[in-house]
Amino acid sequence: MTQIYVFDTYARSASGKIMHFDVVLPENDPAKALQYAHDWLRSIGEEDAVVNAENCAYCHSEAHAPAEMQREIETLGYAVFKLEGCPR
Repeated sequence: MTQIYVFDTYARSASGKIMHFDVVLPENDPAKALQYAHDWLRSIGEEDAVVNAENCAYCHSEAHAPAEMQREIETLGYAVFKLEGCPR
């Protein structure tokens, strides 16, 4: 994988908690980033969390991803880097 694209993302849970995370993709595709943010939130039991295009924005790109993140991207099509308020 040569380049990754990072989308800085904020979601608000149904209980009002803010979750801050990065959605990492192998392409610069805002629509996919938003869809994958919803997919990930669903996978952690936060299907009612609110996230929209304004809260899932392209931030920057990197030349490569760490090995574990690369594996996640190859398996799921994306990776999530948890920042604040996310379950461990």
